[in-house]
Amino acid sequence: MLMSPTGRAAKVHYLDGTFRLLSAGDHVLCAVTSAKIPLDALRYWNVARQEAYVSAETSCRANCDTSIQSDHSL
Repeated sequence: MLMSPTGRAAKVHYLDGTFRLLSAGDHVLCAVTSAKIPLDALRYWNVARQEAYVSAETSCRANCDTSIQSDHSL
């Protein structure tokens, strides 16, 4: 009998414009807010950091924080 991965976080490899499931699950966690993101609603991620984001605003906030930190290290 096959078990449904409902309620389990998927392991995902993020690529440009798509992603690949490495292990079964029905959601991933936002890297900023820890909110559950259903795989069918996953739209925002960072390939280099292999992170998912719940919204465009959250993605921007995560990337802006990184840019600010990088500027201070110059």
